[in-house]
Formats: sequence, C-alpha cells, structure tokens
Amino acid sequence: MTLYNEVLPMFSDLGATLVGISVDGVWSHRAFAEARNLDFPLLADFEPKGKAARQYGVYRGDEGTSERALFVIDARGILRWSYLSPVGINPGADGILTALEEINQEDG
Repeated sequence: MTLYNEVLPMFSDLGATLVGISVDGVWSHRAFAEARNLDFPLLADFEPKGKAARQYGVYRGDEGTSERALFVIDARGILRWSYLSPVGINPGADGILTALEEINQEDG
C-alpha cells in the first residue's frame, strides 16, 4: 500500500482513482491508513463479510479473507484488467499503470 501511495500522482495523471478494499473493518482500515500515511481511501468489505470479494471471485471463505488482487475498472464500470498476486508477494504497480496507459490510448 505504501508503494501505491508513492505512485498516487501517476494514477491521477492517468485519470484514475485508487481505492483499497479488504474484508477488514472500518476501524482496522483507519488505523492502517493512519500508520502508513495513506492518501487514498480504504473500503471495508466487512458486512456482509466479503460480499464484494465474492463478486470478483477472490474471497477465501475457509479463512474469511480475500486474495491479493488488483483490478482496473474503467469509467463505464467495465473490468479492463486484473491480476491475482500470490499471498506474501508485492504485486507492484507496473501492471496497473500499463493498463491505465492502454485505456487512455484507446479512449484517446
């Protein structure tokens, strides 16, 4: 998340809004964001637990958590790019930035 905070201006330059979402609660998100000085919102997929994660096929029901997944959704609400990262591996921002650049080129 700290990496995304650092490249946040690049997202803005590409016309994108960045949000983080997990099955953790609001208070957990607030503490996490404050501790890391995050400048983008964290959304709580807490009640009903994992509803959004289930819709994107990334909920881990046995553990009550979600996969580490990245999604780029365009202004029309169409899923344009996704990446499922192994747990414990930082997925970086390159894939997201490339997808955003391609969308901007297509939408010209």
